[in-house]
Amino acid sequence: MIGSLLYLTASRPDILFSVCLCARFQACPKESHLHVVKRIFKYLAYTPSLGLWYPRKSSFDLHTYSDADFRGYKVDRKSTSGTCQFLGNMLISWFSKKQTSVALSTTEAEYIAAGSCCARIMWMKQQLLDYGFNFEKVPIRCDNTSVICLGKNPVHHSMTKQIDIRYHFIKDHIEKGDIELVFVPTQEQVADIFTKPLDEQTFSKFRLELGLCEIE
Repeated sequence: MIGSLLYLTASRPDILFSVCLCARFQACPKESHLHVVKRIFKYLAYTPSLGLWYPRKSSFDLHTYSDADFRGYKVDRKSTSGTCQFLGNMLISWFSKKQTSVALSTTEAEYIAAGSCCARIMWMKQQLLDYGFNFEKVPIRCDNTSVICLGKNPVHHSMTKQIDIRYHFIKDHIEKGDIELVFVPTQEQVADIFTKPLDEQTFSKFRLELGLCEIE
């Protein structure tokens, strides 16, 4: 059941977080996990015509959202990273994954997520360059001002000692003009849908912003 749902996440990003969360319990599943998986199938049964819409006249600017749910996974208190990339209004990539280590602060969790997002952007920039499209200062939208200050400030603060140095490469790409960190209010942070459960109203709003709509 999980395998089938993981296959479906290639066209239904709205179920990505729920499916990935359930997949963490595949080694030792309980009856409660089975009930949750069945609820996902029930949701899909009520939304069979929901799909990604790629409008022909959409703009062609590359931008992305990055977010993290700090210590949201109650089993081991690890954070969950979530990112999504757009070309204009068209969703082209999405990502949800539990971080490999326990973050000691919200800034650390968000910075790790932004680092993963930056790596994806650099790969996309290279792929698009092969087709003759060159993008500079691709905006990474995050809702944590400390992450933005940390990325722009060349001085290392004491709080950054807990952040693995491999994530500091994002600062290099900011200086090179490849990407830029842009603040977005939490209520407009689309990547939230990939990091934690949301209420129905917020979930429906972000689902629409991802480009998921009724396709006849």
